[in-house]
Amino acid sequence: MTKWTRDDMARRVAQDIPEGAYVNLGIGLPTKVANYLPKEREIFLQSENGLLGMGPAPAPGQEDPELINAGKEPVTLIEGGCFFHHGDSFAMMRGGHLDICVLGAFQVSARGDLANWHTGAPDAIPAVGGAMDLAIGAKKVFVMTDHLTKQGECKIVEHCTYPLTGIACVDRIYTDLAVIDITARGLEVIDIVVGLSFDELQKVTPVPLILATSAAHA
Repeated sequence: MTKWTRDDMARRVAQDIPEGAYVNLGIGLPTKVANYLPKEREIFLQSENGLLGMGPAPAPGQEDPELINAGKEPVTLIEGGCFFHHGDSFAMMRGGHLDICVLGAFQVSARGDLANWHTGAPDAIPAVGGAMDLAIGAKKVFVMTDHLTKQGECKIVEHCTYPLTGIACVDRIYTDLAVIDITARGLEVIDIVVGLSFDELQKVTPVPLILATSAAHA
């Protein structure tokens, strides 16, 4: 099956982030988005450990051990970027000051419930962390995730079976197969990887999908 790579997914998300947006990129896969933001757009990246104006990953050998994102990965700071207290960062997240957050997921339900912090595995992270604050605080929530697990199970489900991070909070899902909006009509496919038909996508997705009239590669 044809799939987007993780860099393709990050590039696709970056394409949808508008001029002037204040954005938080969650730990893991979402951090790749920083490397593909159009240089002509002024976009402000926030990190929950207290950064605003975060830039792309530094070149090898140029890492600053004191300049990291919430996932402890080295980052850069754009001109005008700043540091602030962790508490101020969460006040920004909870206060509705972020336009978009991009999060990973274990499951997303048909109504936009998000489960991204616990699978029940013995070594799983024991607390939900800042993802909860981002899921309810950002004006829009984008999710980046593989469409299927390694066991072949779809991560887009009718109802989440893992503990929830947020209820009906997800606006758009970016997988390695498609881009899907969660709307009042249902799950609306707006983009599909080249070489994959809508019918093939539906076969691996256990909830009904709607094909948008403007969907690419349909």
